[in-house]
Amino acid sequence: QNLLKENVPSSQIFVTGNTVIDALLIASKKVEEPALKYSLEREYQHFLDKPFILVTAHRRENIGSGIKNISEALKKIAKNNTNLNIVFPVHKNLNIRCVVFYTLQNISNIFLIEPLEYLDLIFLMKQSTFILTDSGGIQEEAPSLGKPVLVMRDTTERGEAIKAGTVKLIGSDKSSIYKNVTQLLTDQDLYVSMANATNPYGDGTASNKIIECILKLDA
Repeated sequence: QNLLKENVPSSQIFVTGNTVIDALLIASKKVEEPALKYSLEREYQHFLDKPFILVTAHRRENIGSGIKNISEALKKIAKNNTNLNIVFPVHKNLNIRCVVFYTLQNISNIFLIEPLEYLDLIFLMKQSTFILTDSGGIQEEAPSLGKPVLVMRDTTERGEAIKAGTVKLIGSDKSSIYKNVTQLLTDQDLYVSMANATNPYGDGTASNKIIECILKLDA
């Protein structure tokens, strides 16, 4: 729509989807290969015994009160859901690590781990119940894995995901995080509707579509 407003001819505009989804689906298949899957299961076996929420938080706007609220909310969620694990790869930024470890270490069903390699992240995304994040990329990726995403931000540049119903914007307020996580854990209809929504960012065929478009233009 923006290109059309700038008078770019519609014949020169092609909607292909995002190639990140192509890469995600390739990685998703790779982590299902028996040898790698076995290795990853052994690596993370200490928390795979229960359903778990995967958490990521690193955005600059959440440093300070935001990460404190997020940590306090996770603490309350963990204590009120002992049948649930929370897995939190903690960013290297000391402004984040200090608050997270001070608030959440030594809680038996919270696992604070080091930042993940891409395949490890994809494996844990696939194994998780849903994802709690402030990451932009995960908002695009997780829906292709059938995982609902709760976004701990007040705004997102990925409005398509909100509209599609794959992502819900919940802010970084402690009570809002707790309320929305609890709702998603207990409301099966909500969970299914988010998990089954169509990813607006592509279906894994963007690269092929781009090639087709280039060949068409060169013809």
